[in-house]
Amino acid sequence: MPALSPAAPPPGSAGPSAAAGRDAAIALVAALLIGAWDLAGVDLAVMRHFGSAHGFPWREHWLLSTVLHDGARGAGWLAVAALAANVWKPWPFARGLSRSERLRWLAATLSCAVVVPLMKHASATSCPWTLAEFGGTVLRHVPHWWPGRVDGGPGGCFPSGHASTAFSFVGGWFALRGHAPRAARRWLGATVLAGLLLGGVQVVRGAHFPSHPLWTAWICWTLSAALHHGTRRFAPQQGLRRFTARATAQAGTGAGSRSEGSSAVSCGASASFTA
Repeated sequence: MPALSPAAPPPGSAGPSAAAGRDAAIALVAALLIGAWDLAGVDLAVMRHFGSAHGFPWREHWLLSTVLHDGARGAGWLAVAALAANVWKPWPFARGLSRSERLRWLAATLSCAVVVPLMKHASATSCPWTLAEFGGTVLRHVPHWWPGRVDGGPGGCFPSGHASTAFSFVGGWFALRGHAPRAARRWLGATVLAGLLLGGVQVVRGAHFPSHPLWTAWICWTLSAALHHGTRRFAPQQGLRRFTARATAQAGTGAGSRSEGSSAVSCGASASFTA
């Protein structure tokens, strides 16, 4: 009797360890690259292209300060509200996700939106526009990766909180990639582009060094990946249940077919003996 072939597991349910390993490798390589940028001392050199002893001319420009800063921040919270609505009424490309998966997606986004500002508030790193070189009062630039050293300024400038307005949504990549790969790629691309735009706005205005939004992206990626993989083991195994139900149904269909075949053989045998 041929063995039944089990139904294929749902997309994205296979190889969680391999996926976690890839995500961790990406985080490690990104940390090394951004760390190399930091160690090269490029931050200050870049800022000199946008500011001078008279300050940063684009600091109060309406497009950057009103539209791309204040307006983008409001748009970010509207996006969070839409993501919350997605938990109860899924978007078309998110219908393959269970409610618990959509809820974890929202939780990852909110976690990033909270963690980055908290880190920024506790930071001793001051913003570029406070440096004496750019018209401020802080005498020297102290990189954020120098433990125990402060620049004497107000601090509260690392990482980039504004860039997290976009990078906080990177959790959508992890949530969607197993069920809607095309939507996941588009989501990731839009998130990265928006994050780089908002981070770049703050660099041009003198609010952040270039490494600040890059570290924000790394923090949001790493936190979202950790939450995605860490909560899967505690979340309802929707994919496993669907796989089991499908395999059981196939087994039942096969058993029914064999039963019908056996009945037909018995009837044929009876007829032959009667004849």
